[in-house]
Amino acid sequence: MTLRHFLPACLLSLCLAVPAYAQEAADTVAPETATATGAFAGLSEAARAGLSAKQAGVPVSADDWMVVAANPLAVAAGADVLAQGGTAADAMIAVQSVLGLVEPQSSGLGGGAFLVWYDAATGTMTTLDGRETAPLAATPTLFQDENGEPLGFFDAVVGGLSVGTPGTPKLMEEAHTRWGRADWTGLFAPAIALAEGGFAVSPRMAESIAGDAERLQRFASTAAYFFPGGTALAAGDTLRNPAYADTLRQIAAHGTDAFYTGPIAADIVTTVRTAAGNPGVLSALDLALYDVVARDPVCVTYRVYEVCGMGPPSSGALTVGQILGMLNNHDISDPADAATWRLIGDASRLAFADRGRYMADSDFVPMPTKGLVDPAYLADRAALLAGDDALPEVTPGNPTWDHAMIWGDDASIEFPSTSHISIVDSYGNALSMTTTIENGFGSRLFVRGFLLNNELTDFSFATHANGYPIANRIAPGKRPRSSMAPTIVTRDGAPVLVIGSPGGSRIIGYVAQAIIAHIDWGMDVQQALTGGHLVNRFGTYDVEAGSARTTLEAPLRALGYEVNLRDLNSGLHAIAIGDSLSGGADPRREGVAIGE
Repeated sequence: MTLRHFLPACLLSLCLAVPAYAQEAADTVAPETATATGAFAGLSEAARAGLSAKQAGVPVSADDWMVVAANPLAVAAGADVLAQGGTAADAMIAVQSVLGLVEPQSSGLGGGAFLVWYDAATGTMTTLDGRETAPLAATPTLFQDENGEPLGFFDAVVGGLSVGTPGTPKLMEEAHTRWGRADWTGLFAPAIALAEGGFAVSPRMAESIAGDAERLQRFASTAAYFFPGGTALAAGDTLRNPAYADTLRQIAAHGTDAFYTGPIAADIVTTVRTAAGNPGVLSALDLALYDVVARDPVCVTYRVYEVCGMGPPSSGALTVGQILGMLNNHDISDPADAATWRLIGDASRLAFADRGRYMADSDFVPMPTKGLVDPAYLADRAALLAGDDALPEVTPGNPTWDHAMIWGDDASIEFPSTSHISIVDSYGNALSMTTTIENGFGSRLFVRGFLLNNELTDFSFATHANGYPIANRIAPGKRPRSSMAPTIVTRDGAPVLVIGSPGGSRIIGYVAQAIIAHIDWGMDVQQALTGGHLVNRFGTYDVEAGSARTTLEAPLRALGYEVNLRDLNSGLHAIAIGDSLSGGADPRREGVAIGE
């Protein structure tokens, strides 16, 4: 008999009454007290302790379970599930449901996700692909004008044209079917309670709304929600979303069939196909046919560890794996030495060259997946790092194929949004999930209380380069390439680190650097996330402005790099697993770690 048979359907604070932390927040936060502290007033003691730990730059410790995500209300909902004996899969559903309400600019029911799962009972790793799919009516020239030229990015994004078939609801259900113990219905209760009882708008959500005011007000339903009475929501304002509560109730009662068929699906299709100025081609059939795909993880040996993540259509695990694989036999022990960053930066450039040439949805295009992370191939690529200065140029390599194929290079755009969830439960299972609606606020289309993605703009707008087809070109039913890199690191078959981040294509650099910081530089999990970022994808070295890493600007220039000081807004969330659990949340965002 499983835990689901003797746990009550309403798990303590998962009952439909407003949870204590939500009610206190709604009661104590007024619009005029719009501060970071005020927006999260009324949190549990554990959540407040997590915020304090992050501000102090120290990890949160626990013995039994831990959850880290991008908003304290979402983390508190997941913590309640874990405290009552739920699994990491159960907790993820509660966390994601709340994130879609309190951080709608980053993820939600209208988006997609990748999930990596370590199963303690079997010692196996599974990945679930909940990436959005292109509509069956999509054509190769979907994002080209009448002259065959690629559309401007936001000309394609805003409206129905960019909307792919959402995958997040189906992924939540698949994870619960495989690994859940708690009652499905009760897992949506915290989000329903917050949506109906109200929650305080966070500073980050308010800043995101203000920064996208023009695009958010192009569609009446979107403007009415984010600009009530014509005024942008401000930090600390109490916001309610009864439409979202109703959508969640339908999913809780009837499963995701209620989302992919019936009135909700019909409203999604109507919203997409009637979007003023930029209608899309999503159909009811696209929704009805959608399914999650279980795929083999991509794993690469790094030092004495195995670094595992999501394979194609994500480029995350392959590119992170290539970077680490090329560095495997190099000394990068000194993070203050520009020579260390020359090796990391040029390994990243070489990996990104392969990413642009070869990586896409392997269900649609042949890919040298094994060849890209073959140790012999990575050793050959690593030999290019032997000099003392920045590589003057990088080109894609020639990994081993089991067939012949030549692709053109892709230059598709990915903007930094997205959210990441890391969870370890009391059974020893580990979950790493990166979730997104792509650009901030996705397509800006708002229906049934949630935003729809703009994931189709992760495809290449061009179909060919230099006469060769581009692997990541759009096709009906195809999943666009992603940089999301949910990762689980193991040693001797057991998980030691659960990690991931938002950030567009810079996700790859953020995750690789944090793994290096933890493994090579001996940083605790919070230090590894807090340290200033340096990211090099295409030649220019992005160095995080305002961080201690800016001292490397002149040495990197001396090595031949162009250097760009800029904000690098990661959202890393990680759990280190040893004799106890140690959780860290990126100080650049509003996340928190809670454990027990």
